[in-house]
This record gives sequence, C-alpha cells and structure tokens, in this order.
Amino acid sequence: MQRISSCATPQLRSALPLVTPQEDAIDVDPSARMADLESSPHDPVVLHTMSWSDEFAVACVEPTTGWSLRRLASGDGIRNVVEIGTGLGVSGLWLLQGLAPNAVLTTIDAESDHHAMARQSFAAAGFGPPRTRLITGHAGQILPRLADAAYDLVFVDVDEDDYPMCTVAAHRILRVGGLLVLHRPAPDVRLSAPEWTATTIGPELLCATKT
Repeated sequence: MQRISSCATPQLRSALPLVTPQEDAIDVDPSARMADLESSPHDPVVLHTMSWSDEFAVACVEPTTGWSLRRLASGDGIRNVVEIGTGLGVSGLWLLQGLAPNAVLTTIDAESDHHAMARQSFAAAGFGPPRTRLITGHAGQILPRLADAAYDLVFVDVDEDDYPMCTVAAHRILRVGGLLVLHRPAPDVRLSAPEWTATTIGPELLCATKT
C-alpha cells in the first residue's frame, strides 16, 4: 500500500530476484490449504504473505480485521470489488476468500514491486486471472478510469492525505447500496448522510453504504 512504499521499495527490489513469478515462492498444497481453512482461522498463504509484509516493512491488516473483510465480501450481490492499496496482498487474500467464485477483485497500488509479490500470493492461493486484476499506478490517476456505479464494494487502505480523494471516487464508482470500507481512516474523514449511511466495525474499519 502507498503509505510505506518509500521505505520498502529498495528492499523489495533486492529481494525480487529470489522470488520471481516463475519460481514456486509460496509452496502450499491446495488440499492441505483447504483443510487448514476449515480447521483454523490462519490460512497458510495469508500467514506467509503476512511474514513477507513484516520482513519488508509493508503494513498489512491484522487477522481480526481480515476476518471482517472476508465476511463483508461474502455479502449478497458482491461481485465486483476494488481495493485501493494492495500492499503485498494480505487484505486482498481475505477479500478473495469471502468473494463468490465468479467475483473479481481489482486492486490498485503505486508500487510495481508490491504487485509482483501480491501476484505470487494470489496465485498460490488459487486466485489468478480472471479473479484478480492488478493495476499499478497512483489511485488519483487510476480511479478516474473506473466506470460509474459499476462496483459493489471498495476497500481503501492508503496514506491519510489520500482518503478524501478516494472517498469521493468511491461514491462515484459504487452502485447504490454498495459498500465503502476504510482501514484506519484519517480522523477528519466523515461519511454521513445524504451520501452515506455509516457504521464502525471493530477498532480499525469504518464502513458506509452508498445511499
């Protein structure tokens, strides 16, 4: 995600030759992974990606927040999701676990290094194209290219200064009744009527329905 990219990028670039997409960087047997998902809240691919995030100082959501994202993504009618701030893919993995098999996650990050590693995590979890669409670029440049009222859920995890811009863009691209989810938003971010019906989920997520 964008908030820590300046300090993480040099480390990631030096590490990428060791974990190129052609290599089996995350080696998890699919049947074993499904068994783990059924018996434990800790998916091995999520754990591996969290470990990567810690190693390269890339912020990611905590498991309790991830479970909330998974539950939100499993709601009725959630088919097209936008994530702003991919990081190394932790929050994207949680969202994909909750989404229906025919749903698509579009995830945006300014750092191509982040996407190179997130793509490996998604593939290891069985979520390659067309389930995932990774777009590299600053949110301010990418969001205007997304269609109006075309998305069911938008998850935002960016620099504090970018929340107002992302909130305005989310209102445009969400359908009526669509859900906006903000991770640790800036204190001055307000989601209120008549544009939004807001609620708080746990200590880290502010959610609002487009009205």
